[in-house]
Amino acid sequence: MLALLLGYLAKNKKGKYMTDFRFHPQSQVIQQQDSYLITLYTAINHNYHKVFVRVEPDHEEWLMEMTKPSIEGNWLKWQINIPVSPHSPLTLYCFKFLSKDNQCYLHAAGESSRLPQKHFHFRINSQAKPPEWAKQQVFYQIFPERFANGNPSLTPNKDNYSYQEDGRKIVQKQWGEPVAKSHSGTGATEFYGGDLIGIEQKLDYLQELGITALYLNPIFCSPSNHKYDCTNYFKVEPHFGGDEALISLSENMKSRGMKLMLDAVVNHTSNQHHWMDYYQQHQGGAYHNQDSLFKDWYHFDESGNYWSWKGVETLPKLNFANVEVQQAIYEGEQSVLKHWLKPPFSIDAWRFDVIHMLGEHNSAQNNAHYVAKFRESIKQTNSEAYMIGEHFAEATQWLQGDQEDAAMNYYGFNQPIVAFLAGVDVPRYVPLKLNAADLATWLAEARGSIPFANQLAQYNLLDSHDTPRFSHLVNESEELTKIAATMLLTYIGVPSIYYGDEVGLTGANDPDCRRCFPWDEKQWKHALLKHYRQLISLRKQRSELQQGDLISLLESDDVWVFMRWLPEQHSIVVINRGESQELDLNLTHLQNQVPYKVFDSSEELVADKDGKLALSLAAQSSMVLISQ
Repeated sequence: MLALLLGYLAKNKKGKYMTDFRFHPQSQVIQQQDSYLITLYTAINHNYHKVFVRVEPDHEEWLMEMTKPSIEGNWLKWQINIPVSPHSPLTLYCFKFLSKDNQCYLHAAGESSRLPQKHFHFRINSQAKPPEWAKQQVFYQIFPERFANGNPSLTPNKDNYSYQEDGRKIVQKQWGEPVAKSHSGTGATEFYGGDLIGIEQKLDYLQELGITALYLNPIFCSPSNHKYDCTNYFKVEPHFGGDEALISLSENMKSRGMKLMLDAVVNHTSNQHHWMDYYQQHQGGAYHNQDSLFKDWYHFDESGNYWSWKGVETLPKLNFANVEVQQAIYEGEQSVLKHWLKPPFSIDAWRFDVIHMLGEHNSAQNNAHYVAKFRESIKQTNSEAYMIGEHFAEATQWLQGDQEDAAMNYYGFNQPIVAFLAGVDVPRYVPLKLNAADLATWLAEARGSIPFANQLAQYNLLDSHDTPRFSHLVNESEELTKIAATMLLTYIGVPSIYYGDEVGLTGANDPDCRRCFPWDEKQWKHALLKHYRQLISLRKQRSELQQGDLISLLESDDVWVFMRWLPEQHSIVVINRGESQELDLNLTHLQNQVPYKVFDSSEELVADKDGKLALSLAAQSSMVLISQ
């Protein structure tokens, strides 16, 4: 990541704009035995007489002067070794510039005239980083019950399958029929027959799209179609094909070089789980037995009522203060988290549902302790496993390296993109208007509060099983949907496509966003599918899109231009949500003037002798320029 760097605009006292240039490429930090070699680029004709990097090795300010820069293209290159923090896994730093009559700081969220809060200092965690493979992936999220029916004989039958032991029958539907309007009706009890066999049968389609990794919503035993009410953590739902289907899928994916992430729902169980046994299907459950071995696995009040997720009676909350719960979920060698990471399943990653809510008794008490323990358990079993958490709000505290590798990036990607392109917030969907400068600031602040390694691993998404489809929010505008896809596949972090988005599948809020995948190609938006395929291919070919810094080049009302940068190559991304316009992009401060190829065309563009690149922007469009 980087901090608002190329052609940075700062107002002087007369209200005019002056152009300055300061850029710290976090992608180029080199870890040494007890120090980090860091690099700073500035304009050759800068106006400061001293340049410092500011660190606090003993909680006290230490200004280390940077001297003797070298010339590299159109830039001055400054380098210095800073000490690894001796008292914390996190090493924090920022840059200070002194001119004759003023000072300025460069930090992870931009620039300021005063010392920034530590929240926005550049940060490196030397002890805990996400796996390298994660940033190379293009994920595809699948809601298993709605993706593909590979074995119709496994489909739940309303004559022999009850949602609950109170006798409520399920609703059996034909593939593609409309889904229920809400969960208060039959939203959780409608079954179409999707299964793991169907997913395996569609791996060729997914690879042709360019997908390299799958995230599956819960697949363990559960009475509902969504499976967020688990009744057995150690058994794959028989209607999905059971353990054998998962083994087959995992082995097939590994033979193709694909990664597999499963959904861990360990904040709560189903009230039908034998630990709770609300309907007395088993013996010894906590609900009907005061002497149950599982009584303290949940939190009961004095009246005998149990605490549940958001008051939903079917989802009793686990009590992690109980040692047996710890052993069952993460501590024991046969615990849930370790079981599925080991052969023959050998999954590559865990996604944790509502991870911020779990804790002791009826609260999230000691949450950080347990999330860190989850990480420890996972990494001990597979040091290369990827661990992400679900967070609709800011997740900074979980993303400092010692807990999660990444978050489902609602706050730092989904919400600002939806606000900018659709004009509403997530998850309330009331009006929220942003211009491009607001968008860039929101994104920069979200990036700037976490280590660069975690920025690259952030799980970016436009929509999911919990939100309306992005296309629904923009009234199925193919132009705006294409812009969003461009953002998803070029922005810093790991992109994830919600099943069907690439062919134009739409839907309102949950459960309507969980429609069946339309395998009839006549229903597909083929131009949108082509756009996704080309963008995915580009991302996989260009290393700067996987691991490069991000530089904001231009921010106006409707247009945002940013660069993904590595020393050897870069890409420029142009986003225009408004009317068609002509744009002169100032590239004066680029390290070297190079020709650009316009992605998805044969057109080449070159800046003029003054460093101006002339662009013609179509209305509601995006453009990617790749350096040659």
